[in-house]
Amino acid sequence: MSDQSPQSPRTEEVFYEGGPHPMDLVFGLLAALTVVLVPLAVGAVVRALWLRFRITDQTIVVKGGFLGRTVTTVSYGQIREVRSVSRGFGLYGDMVLLLKGGGALEMRSLPDYRRWRHLVEERRPASKARAASQRSGQAGFSD
Repeated sequence: MSDQSPQSPRTEEVFYEGGPHPMDLVFGLLAALTVVLVPLAVGAVVRALWLRFRITDQTIVVKGGFLGRTVTTVSYGQIREVRSVSRGFGLYGDMVLLLKGGGALEMRSLPDYRRWRHLVEERRPASKARAASQRSGQAGFSD
C-alpha cells in the first residue's frame, strides 16, 4: 500500500513585501516647507499610507489607489520591457514595467529598485531567450 499524499500547490517565494522607501516621505515632507511643492508632499503621504509592493518568484503585485483598494498582478511572462530611474540620491527609484498588451505598471519609490530591475530582467521570457542565444555563441555560420 502506497502512502502518497496529493501534491500541494507550489507556494510562491516572496522576495520583497512592503511599501515605498521611507526617504520618499521624508523628502516629500521637506518639500512641503516650500509652499509651491505641497502637492509633492501630499503624493508622498498617500504613497506611504496606501502603496504596497509584493515581488515573488512568479508575480509582481502592486496595491495602491484610494485606501489601497486597487490591486494589479503581473506575471513575468507579461513583461515586454523594464524601465527605471533613480530618485532620492539613489536610495530608491521608480520602475515601469511595459506589458505585452500595451499597458504599463508603475512602481514608484521602490526600495532597492536596481536589485528588483535585475530580477525582473532575468525572469522575463524575452531576456531568457536572448541570454540563451548569447550563450550559444555569436550569430552567424559555423565552418
